[in-house]
Amino acid sequence: MDHAAPLTPVNIDWDAVMARHAAYEAKTASLMPLNKAALFDSLQAVGITLVTVAFDGGGDSGQIESVDAVAADAPADLPEVQIALLKAQPDGSGTETAIMSVADVIEDLAYQLLSQSHSGWENNDGAYGEFRFDVSARTITLDHNDRYIAVESFEHAW
Repeated sequence: MDHAAPLTPVNIDWDAVMARHAAYEAKTASLMPLNKAALFDSLQAVGITLVTVAFDGGGDSGQIESVDAVAADAPADLPEVQIALLKAQPDGSGTETAIMSVADVIEDLAYQLLSQSHSGWENNDGAYGEFRFDVSARTITLDHNDRYIAVESFEHAW
């Protein structure tokens, strides 16, 4: 009978892991204004005034449910152009450029913002909501709704 060699313990420098993650988060946040400007410029060029992004999650998964654009007061299609999206390298040391469609950039930014503001939105009972990309104001707002189960216990003695 062959006996496997004992496993060698792995020593993980958790301080270094957390420092790399913090650097990644900081770099991602610093790139948001540039990515937002590139997206809004592309949307404004074709007359889109508003984009709404609905999301829903629970049970450890979540997704974008819909992306709807409006030009003036009428539904509109997203432009079929590519945008250079700046992304943080995993260790936060620099940036990479990803060429993506407008629709993919919108989804990517929505997921980034959800992660920054409501990390874990897809876990357990989850959450749902909607982003509003207001092109003329050049703002992104979030209506976020957490789901949870509440239990109230009362004990009475007479």
